[in-house]
Amino acid sequence: MTILKNLINGRCRRLLGLAAVLACLWVAPARGQGFLRYVQDSIPLMRGFAVSFDVAGALQMQLSDYGQYEGALRLNLHDQYFPTVEVGYGRASHDDDLITGISYHTSAPYFRLGADVNLMKQKHTGNRIFAGLRYAFTSYKVDISRQPFPDPTWKWNTSYGVRDERCYQHWAEVVVGIDAKVFGPLHLGWTVRYRRRLAHDDGPTGKTWYVPGYGIQESTRLGYTFNAIIDI
Repeated sequence: MTILKNLINGRCRRLLGLAAVLACLWVAPARGQGFLRYVQDSIPLMRGFAVSFDVAGALQMQLSDYGQYEGALRLNLHDQYFPTVEVGYGRASHDDDLITGISYHTSAPYFRLGADVNLMKQKHTGNRIFAGLRYAFTSYKVDISRQPFPDPTWKWNTSYGVRDERCYQHWAEVVVGIDAKVFGPLHLGWTVRYRRRLAHDDGPTGKTWYVPGYGIQESTRLGYTFNAIIDI
């Protein structure tokens, strides 16, 4: 019980720390210092919003056995602060792995919630260098199976599989990126993301191979997007 209590307390502290940083990004103090300081000028606070689509994830979905379709809605506050909601649908269909012979299938929606800060000194040019944070969550089911193979002891064919095994994952992301104006309302931009799991349940079979919105568990904690953005 003590170990479980310490584990829960540790996760709560990480979530509270993330929430505190997000609060700083959303509402910067008027007399603050550094890049969180609100720059007062004649530009109004509400500058509209933008919608975007992740081109890299869609291409990955077509060219490999996993990927995601993802869109985002971003509010523009004074060209300085950008509260953001990202929603996507991730999918993996990996059959007959060359090493293990295992097939893995999953598909599910996911979402991220957070905010970015424009780090450029000239805020109103339409071009942005930004940093931010995200909280993300997905709930998904996995199908895992293996074709019949000879049992090493009894020599008869055996197989293995689970179906519709329920899993979930909470994670946080630190985001840095560039948003460049092309012409009119069209922007192109990319982000690099460092991801860290906060809480998860991979089901009784153990660590899942692919998590919608997060990616391959064993590969890297880094992710990326390449976005087509329309300012409205």
